[in-house]
Amino acid sequence: MSLKQFADALPDYAKDLRLNIGSLLADQILGDNRKYGLLLACAHGTGYRPIVEAAEAEAEGKLDPAYAEAARAAAAVMAMNNVYYRFVHLASNPVYETLPARLRMNAIGTHGIDKADFELFSLAVSAQNGCGMCIDSHERVLSQHGVKPETIQTAARIAAVMKAVATVHATLG
Repeated sequence: MSLKQFADALPDYAKDLRLNIGSLLADQILGDNRKYGLLLACAHGTGYRPIVEAAEAEAEGKLDPAYAEAARAAAAVMAMNNVYYRFVHLASNPVYETLPARLRMNAIGTHGIDKADFELFSLAVSAQNGCGMCIDSHERVLSQHGVKPETIQTAARIAAVMKAVATVHATLG
């Protein structure tokens, strides 16, 4: 099942989500590797298997395999980092900011794709997970790499729509 078919199965009260998925799929500004990489990373970021399966089917044949693997890796490592760094940011005790994370994050340096694209995938998943510290960090790197604010905003929109579609679909009987 494609992502469009998945979204089309949503109830009428979620019509805006169906329309937003259609708009995102039709987007020609990002290029296929960024667009389908973001859709795949954000699907995995939701942790909701049905949307992951739909996004995997949608990306099949449209996304370079290295980008697909990097998108999955970004979602996996952000699932860990977003929790840890949100804790560091929210904890009242500043000592946690001085301690090493001692978490393996090899995927961040060995993803095999353009660094800005991996950062964009990571930012989108971080937006889904609500980690302000990670959002700021990834946005700073993206800005240093010349990524336009509109591209970063599009990544956040994809994250928002994918999260919303997964949330609504999960409530259906």
